[in-house]
This record gives sequence, C-alpha cells and structure tokens, in this order.
Amino acid sequence: MKNLVEELRWRGLVHDMMPGTEEQLTKESTTAYIGFDPTSDSLHIGSLVPIIILKHLRNFGHKPIALVGGATGMIGDPSGKSDERNLLNEATLTKNVNGIKALLSRFLDFDAKDDNAPVLVNNYDWMKDFSFIAFARDVGKRITVNYMMAKDSVKKRFESDGAGMSFTEFTYQLIQGYDFYHLNKEYNCLLQMGGSDQWGNITTGTELVRRMNVDNEERAKAYAMTCPLITKADGSKFGKSEGGNVWLTADKTSVYKFYQFWLNTADADAEKYIKIFTFLPKEEIEKIIAEHTEAPHLRPLQKRLAEEVTVMVHSREDFENAVKASGILFGNASADDLKALDAKTFLEVFDGVPQAEISMEDLKAGIDIVDVLNAKSGFMKSNGEARRALAENSISVNREKVQEGFSLSTNDLINNQFVLLQKGKKNYFVLNVQ
Repeated sequence: MKNLVEELRWRGLVHDMMPGTEEQLTKESTTAYIGFDPTSDSLHIGSLVPIIILKHLRNFGHKPIALVGGATGMIGDPSGKSDERNLLNEATLTKNVNGIKALLSRFLDFDAKDDNAPVLVNNYDWMKDFSFIAFARDVGKRITVNYMMAKDSVKKRFESDGAGMSFTEFTYQLIQGYDFYHLNKEYNCLLQMGGSDQWGNITTGTELVRRMNVDNEERAKAYAMTCPLITKADGSKFGKSEGGNVWLTADKTSVYKFYQFWLNTADADAEKYIKIFTFLPKEEIEKIIAEHTEAPHLRPLQKRLAEEVTVMVHSREDFENAVKASGILFGNASADDLKALDAKTFLEVFDGVPQAEISMEDLKAGIDIVDVLNAKSGFMKSNGEARRALAENSISVNREKVQEGFSLSTNDLINNQFVLLQKGKKNYFVLNVQ
C-alpha cells in the first residue's frame, strides 16, 4: 500500500495518531470513518478538511465511511464548547441531515460498486431503537466515569465558570464511541479520524471497541488519527469572512464570494492552504511556491488555490464565471460580460458601491445622459460637472464610453434591473431600476 500517512503528514494534515495506525494503513486496505455534525443543512469550509481526508483515503486504496450524526446531533458535541448547545427539533435535524448527505455526495461517489466504495451512514439508523436501559447495560458499563471525566472536553467544562455539563452532553462521547463499535462490527471499520478537538471522543471509541470485543482479539483492534484545526497566520479564525461563515453551498455563500475568499488569502496562509485544500502533487506545489517567491505581486499561489478549491466544491463553469465577475470590477470586462451576471452576483461584485433608484417608466421613454448623471442619480453634483466629464470621455455606461447626446434606455439594462455608471477607472455608481 502507498503510505497515506506520509502524504497527509507533508500536507500538514496529521496532528495525533494512535500507535500502530500508520503500520495498519500501509499493511492493507483499511476502512476508516469521519463523522459530520448536522448543526446546519450545509457545511462550511472548515468541514472541507475531513471531506478531503476521506477523498485521500479513497485515492490511496482505503474504504471511507462518512457518518452523518442524526443521533448525536440531537445531543450536541460538547468538545470545544463553553456552554451547552440548544437542542434542535426533529424537523430541523432531518432537514440538516438530508442537506449534509446531499453535499457529501458531491465529493464522494456513494453509488460506486468496488470493494472500497465510499459508504454514507446516519447513526440515527442504529441508535433509534436502542432503549436507555439496554444502552446503560451494554455500553455504559464498559467505560468508567473516571475515564470519561479525564477527557479534556469534559474537564474544561467542569473547571469553567459556566453552568457545567448536563448528563445529556456527558453521554455524547459514549454514543460516538458506540458508533465506532457499530461500524467496526458491520463494516470492519478499524480507524476513526477527525479534527484534533475530537481526540477525546475518538479514543473513547477505540477503548469501547477494545472492551466490547474483549473475547475477540482480532476484532478488538481500533485506531485513531486527528488532523490540526486550521488557523490563519495572523491568529484570526479560519473560515470566516466579513459576512460570516464561508459555506460549501452556493445558497449560503455565492460562488463569487467563495472564490474571492481564497483569492484574498494572505501569502503565508496560501502556501499552507494549497497543500491542505488541493490534491496537487508535491512537485507542482513546490513549483508554484517558487514562482510566487519570485513574483509575489502576480499572486500565483492564491490564483491556483482559488481555482482548485472552487472547481472541486462547485464546478469548472462556476469557477470561470467567478473569474469573469472578478474581472468586471478589476479588469477590462465588456457590457456583454456584465449582462451575463445574475442579479445576486452583480450586487455582490458591486457591494458598497453607491446606488440610486430610477423608474422603469422613465427609462422606457429614454433619459438623457446628463439627467441620468445629475438629476436622476446624484452621481454628479451638477449638469455642468456631468457635461465636463462627458467631454473628457471619462463616463461609461456598462463599461462602454458614452458622449453627450446619449440616451439611456431599457436596452441598457443588466438583468432587467441594473445599469452600471462609471467615471474614470474606479468611480462606480449603480442605478437600480424599479
């Protein structure tokens, strides 16, 4: 077997690893799983790391299992939390689980038929009929309270000034641990992976597998590996933009904003992220880093990173549209390029640009450009200023130069709603036609 751990290590994707894990992964094809918490009907880019790890597993000949926590989501993982989460109602949880399943299916082919085909599971399917008494007898007796209390996620909550931890959250690690046992029994799953904040929960799972298979030495094998939580070089939280979380679905974060997030990555972060978030080989990444070192102003690292991640998460067509949208603001885009933008992307490209409303009735009749620039919009302070700008050939409508005598009409509409005015290279104004 090719060495998966070696690959993950140079990419910066190994944090903790249980002894014997690397040997197991190089010895034979191994089934491994990662869990996804359904706190929303989508996932943000922090969750792209475990998705990528599952893809690496598949690429290196192992069998990946993606687990959506329909049962554990009813409780809420206390790891890294200072306060208890609000419990989700069943309808919301069902919606979230279905959304995450659909999202994961874009990255892994769960319909594949080979021996190492990815598997998608929901832990609610095996937990829903488990009675409390049966769980307490069959699972709870295997792990001591002392063992559970020693976990960092539990200790921090007890040592903090908050409200402590409810019994519900305290049982989370047992339920997650049982997931590992169930997958071990049903799929011969030997490895659980996840973020470094999951180490306590994951090792509880390995311990539960060992103790519930005490009479079967072969079945008692279980391994654990975690990856680092992604950080930014300046210490700020990864995965956040000015508008909040950056999501993996376009209904929550548009492709344009998604692309811009990666394109605007700082140099120090881009060098790290291109290893983590792409599947480019080591030699190619080193070549791009060398190119960037020679000409950082051309931003080859950021451009390639933004391309690879946008194509992987969305599509090549979406990426090309995002590049066009970026070129409209910063490049030499034409009126046709502008008119190809959907309304949402247009507003995002020109976010913060001054706007004014004009009536569709006026536009149908035609409006003289001087009136457009002054009386109708306030873009220019006077008719005189408007005429001077027109005489200087500095006024554009939808990126095309216009002269005095030009009349604005419905033919100039972008998406039947907008007109873009421009003075010089950087002075923009949007007309919103109602």
